[in-house]
Amino acid sequence: MTMTKRFLVFLVFTVVASYLANSQNTQLNERAANFHNQHLTIDSHTDTPLMLGREGFSLGERNDPRNRGGKLDFLRMQEGGLDAVFFAVFVGQGERTDEGNEQAKNRALQIFENIHNSLDQFKDMAGLALNADDAYQLKQEEKSAIYIGLENAYPIGNDLAMVRNFYNLGARYITLSHTRNNDVCDSSTDTTEHNGLSDFGEAVVREMNQLGMMVDVSHISDKAFYDVLEITSTPIIASHSNARAICNHPRNLDDAMLMALKENGGVVQVCVLSAYVKEANPNPERDAARKELREKHNNFQGLTDEQMAIAREEWYEVNRTYPPELATVSDLVDHIDHIVKTIGVDYVGIGTDFDGGGALEDCYDVIELPNITIELLRRGYSESDIEKIWSGNFMRVFREVEAAKKS
Repeated sequence: MTMTKRFLVFLVFTVVASYLANSQNTQLNERAANFHNQHLTIDSHTDTPLMLGREGFSLGERNDPRNRGGKLDFLRMQEGGLDAVFFAVFVGQGERTDEGNEQAKNRALQIFENIHNSLDQFKDMAGLALNADDAYQLKQEEKSAIYIGLENAYPIGNDLAMVRNFYNLGARYITLSHTRNNDVCDSSTDTTEHNGLSDFGEAVVREMNQLGMMVDVSHISDKAFYDVLEITSTPIIASHSNARAICNHPRNLDDAMLMALKENGGVVQVCVLSAYVKEANPNPERDAARKELREKHNNFQGLTDEQMAIAREEWYEVNRTYPPELATVSDLVDHIDHIVKTIGVDYVGIGTDFDGGGALEDCYDVIELPNITIELLRRGYSESDIEKIWSGNFMRVFREVEAAKKS
């Protein structure tokens, strides 16, 4: 074969391969779009309420995620095919004193009020969801379904009655701790204090069972995880956690924990926060700058709104100087693959942690969520299995928790 003929064969092969690849991508895009139109999709954890009250941000407008506009609003939810989301009422861990507990409670109550006010303002776009069926009804009405979860039990303090109070305000799960220990349990990223759940923490879990609140084990220590499984009478959720076998981070669940979660009948919702998806390459300069900021701002705990705004601006500046290394959707689906191979497709879902640090290179905000669906389709997941991942598994747990309350 002459050089010219070899070149022509190569050229034809390249054109055909490119055509087939483009055709396949088009088909995957169309299948993903059809999926999001036909099936309920739910994100079990975002920190978007932290954006409420910030100047220039409105849930009813299309904001720019790359210009401090957050990762989610109602218009972008529609564009990204996301039907339902849990808004986290997040209060960072502060001093565990009477004064600190009171401040945390008041901060949480303010965030609840901000969420309710926003929903009142945009009634034609979204509605408060309180049970599993509400999401399906709001989808039929072409509205976004907004659920509420309490991230970090710190605002409960030592007052068990606050669990019911937060439930009455709309909270349907409580993440028992955050990055530091509280009076309920040890955190996965703090020292051992209670050796798992405290006695008060056991009472909190039992109260949640009786109220029909899901118990969220993301952020809590391994020992606390197993303590919860000993106490709870209902399935648990990990609202935003990944597989430790794929990314060795204490926030993720190891295989033994995944097996225990399956035995409980719970669900682990994988998140897009890159540090929990893929171990980043070392960057001493960036790490030193971030450490300095954390020390300067008390690890971002117990700050006023004004202090937090300053800290956030300085954090943005560090990220501009040292752009974060983001994982990819393919890296995230590696976690789903591992969980499915380890415990089955019935125990995994999606909880992004958008606006709490969640972001991937090709899933930077809610508009790009269909890229996860596309990757699942590319890897051969069936439509029924993808429906389980996007909502079915989580809603199964939600309904079982609700049913336990009624019984």
